[in-house]
Formats: sequence, C-alpha cells, structure tokens
Amino acid sequence: MSLRLAVRAADYAWIVRAQLRALLPGSPDWSGGTGAPVLLLPGIWESWHVLRGLGDALHAAGHPVHVVPGMGANSAELDEAALLVRDRLVALDLHDVVVVAHSKGGLIAKAAFALPEVADRVSGAVAVATPFAGSRHATWFPARSVRRLSPRDPAVRRLVADVSSHPRIVALRPRWDPHVPREAGTPGLAGAAEVELPLEGHFRPLGDPLLHRAVVRAVAGFSANA
Repeated sequence: MSLRLAVRAADYAWIVRAQLRALLPGSPDWSGGTGAPVLLLPGIWESWHVLRGLGDALHAAGHPVHVVPGMGANSAELDEAALLVRDRLVALDLHDVVVVAHSKGGLIAKAAFALPEVADRVSGAVAVATPFAGSRHATWFPARSVRRLSPRDPAVRRLVADVSSHPRIVALRPRWDPHVPREAGTPGLAGAAEVELPLEGHFRPLGDPLLHRAVVRAVAGFSANA
C-alpha cells in the first residue's frame, strides 16, 4: 500500500510540474520532418504542453508534430472535441496522420474516426493510458467534465460498442494506473494492439524515455503500413 501511495504522490507531482511548465513563454518548433505527421491530443484538464516530452521525441525521430490549440484544457464533450480535431486536420491539410493521445485524448481520437474527414486523413492512433471502457473513478466525480468518462456515460458506451476503428489503434498502458484501473473480467480492446509497459502511474509515464521509445515505434509502424 505504501508503494502505491508513493506512486500516486510522484504521479501528481509530475503533472503539477508539467502544467506549470505550460505557463512558461515560448513554444517548440516541431514543423520540420519527413516522417508521418503527428497530432497530439492531451487528456482531460491537460494542455498539449503536458505531452511536450513526447512531441520532442517524435520530432527528433523525424516527424512534424502538431497540436490543437482550440482544445484548451480539454474539458469539452467527446464529440465536440472530435470536431476540433477534424477542423485542425482540414485547416492544416494533413494526410496520413498518426494521432498520439493521452487518456481522454484516446477517446477523442476514437470518436473522431467516425468522421469521414478524419478517417480519410488519419492512419491510426497511439493511445497512452486511455480509459476506452471508461473509468469507474469518474462515475461520482463532482465535475461533469470528468463524469463524462464514466462507463455509464452514453458517449463512452457508444464508443465501446463501436469496434470498427480498433485495428487502427495501438493502446499503451502502464502496469498500474491509479486513474484507469483494469477491472476484472473487462474485455480488452478487441482488434487493437495492446501493450503493457513496465511503468506505473497515469501521468508520470509521459515523461519516461521507455514510453517515448514505445510511442515512436508504434508511430513508425503506422507509417510503414501507410
């Protein structure tokens, strides 16, 4: 139990530092690169700055990396956020894109796949610590934006029933995630590639080089199949 409390403490300390770094002036230039373009989608109450380490790793691997500024702190409903993804892809005229998402961002990516303008432009999605079946911890959370991630939410239930995009998803998960617990008897993401990494936490893995390498490999796999 004490070990799990330590993991939680380190996890929250990491995300607080990451969010504070978002207040610093300046933005990275990830525009260059000959690899497949990447679109970053953060989790709930996260700005794209939380994924800066991943963006740096992907750009270093040769990928132009893009974000969705209009998403803000990502508290909108899933379908609304999916439209923002569509609009960004169209505005930048991106094709053969790989979405790299954290947590709720993976649900947004799955919702966006249902939009023809997105499906035609995106090769696949690499989702980190995404509650594809919802998270029971969200069920009674005071904030409505978090409760939308409950297994009971109609939008989440609709996404669970839609398996058509699963072959285009690589789901990476830590071996223990305090925010997205693995429920006994819950089926996996049928048809998707699911990989468990020897990492713990919901946020802190985003800064781990092991995760960065796994994401870069997954993105390269979609690029090779494009």
